[in-house]
Parts: sequence; structure tokens; C-alpha cells
Amino acid sequence: MNLLTISDLTKEEIDDLLKRAASLKERHKKGIPHNPLRGKTLGLIFEKSSTRTRVSFETAMQHLGGASIFISQRDSQIGRGEPIKDTARVMSRYVDAVVIRTFGHDIIEEYARYSSIPVINGLTDQHHPCQILADILTIVEKKGSYDGLKVAWIGDGNNMANSWIEAASSLGFDLTLACPKGYQPDSGFLKRARSGSKTGIKVTESVEEAASGADVLNTDVWASMGQEEESARRMKAFAGYQINSKVLGLAKKDAIVMHCLPAHRGEEITEEVLEGPHSVVWDEAENRLHIQKAILERLMSVNSGD
Repeated sequence: MNLLTISDLTKEEIDDLLKRAASLKERHKKGIPHNPLRGKTLGLIFEKSSTRTRVSFETAMQHLGGASIFISQRDSQIGRGEPIKDTARVMSRYVDAVVIRTFGHDIIEEYARYSSIPVINGLTDQHHPCQILADILTIVEKKGSYDGLKVAWIGDGNNMANSWIEAASSLGFDLTLACPKGYQPDSGFLKRARSGSKTGIKVTESVEEAASGADVLNTDVWASMGQEEESARRMKAFAGYQINSKVLGLAKKDAIVMHCLPAHRGEEITEEVLEGPHSVVWDEAENRLHIQKAILERLMSVNSGD
């Protein structure tokens, strides 16, 4: 089994991962050892830089008793033109699972076709499933459940937005995405997600519409990795698509604010809100570690019972 997108998981599988991650987090806080992956090795093949994804997966493997090997683009033969299918088949003989962080989603799909071990998406330009699972874990911790909630996404219709759309379609919470014209999620992708959704997935250009009555406010940087040359144009297009105290005031009084990090303070979110009492970004970041553990247990075919 692979985890390339949120759609690779059923609602029941997502709920099981959330429950397991919460259990592993509690075990960790109590200092109870848990080493089911002893003797297992995780490969991390990263073409994009990373803090949270790399450290959370490497730490997760260490906590679970296993080992990890990090390979950057400059360290691998992929960077020198070796076919992806060749690397996939060789790595399958060395390690027990791989995390890939790359650009086009077609790259990880090709890798998965030729891999005989689980492949985990550590981020592509189209999807970021592990981050969304950590985000939903945080929502459940803070709100008790995702059922009946309104989640607002404010900013770019990027990989995070796509994974939120898939999550809303699968889990049934309401999602409103406020994105400027020209930066909205792909219409075909949105149509497919809506066809399987029992609740509302709405796209608007109005930040006020998205934020009004929201239980969760969520955003990301205006220019992601690989979009640096578009920075000036994006700064102009996204002006006004910021989570600030005024936007927060439109949400419910107990709303939480999320950001997958790194954050550009003063752009997509203000310092006041990021560091304020509604912000849960540090819990959200920590939860990458615990959801990663649950994912690794499941995909590496380990009996995860306590």
C-alpha cells in the first residue's frame, strides 16, 4: 500500500490513523518505549528542501526502533539522470519503505509503479497528504471531531488546498476556499472531489465569505518552493488574502488558526495572529511526528496493537 494522496485512504482508514496517532502521542508523552520497526529502514529521497517532513520522519523511525537514510538530489543518481524506475527497483531491494519529496506528482506516481515497497508522498506540487493528516489530527484534538465543522482555506489553490479538498470530500466537513482569480484549484480536480462529497466544497474570491463563521482558518505561503520567480506577481495578486485580526474576527469566537509552516509573517498571516491565542501551529507541527508514526506502522505492515 502507498500513500500518495488523501484519496488513497478511505474514511475509516483515516479515522484509524488519527486514533492510532493520538495513542502513540500519549505513549510518547508518558515515556513508554514502542519499537515495532526494529530492523526496518526508511529511505527519504528529497528533491526539495525540508525541515518538518524530514525531521518528523527521521525522528518517527528512531522512536519506532528503526533507522532512516536521507538522500538529497545531489546525493542520488536520479540527479544525474538515472531513470526513476531503476532507482525505485534498486531501493526496493535495500529499504522497507520510501518517502519522496519532489516536484511533479507524476514523478512519485512513476516511482510507485516500479516500487515493491510502500511509497509515501512527503510533498509534491499537487498534493501534501501527510501534512493534512497532521492538521486533521490537530483539529480533532482541539475540537473533539471534524464533524460539522467549517474549514476555511485562504490563499493559493496549491497542493495543500488540493489535499484539503480531498479530505473534505472523504470526511464530510464543510470547506470554503478563498483564492484570488487565476490561483484557484484545478476545476477538473475540484469537480471530481465534489462528485464524491456529501457536504459543501466551495471556492470563492471573497476572504470574508470564507472566514465568516469558520471553525478553522488555514493558510500557506503565497509563493511555494519552485515559484520564487513569480514572487512579485503573487505578492500583488494575493494582497488582501491574509489571516489577520480582522479576518479572525469574522470566524467563530473559538476558531483555531493553522499554518503548515514555514510562515512569512506580514504576508499570508500576521505576527499577531500567528503568535496569538487562537493559533495552534506549534501543536500542528508537532503532530507531524505522531501521524508519521501511525503511517509508518500501517504501511510497513506492522501489528500496531498496544
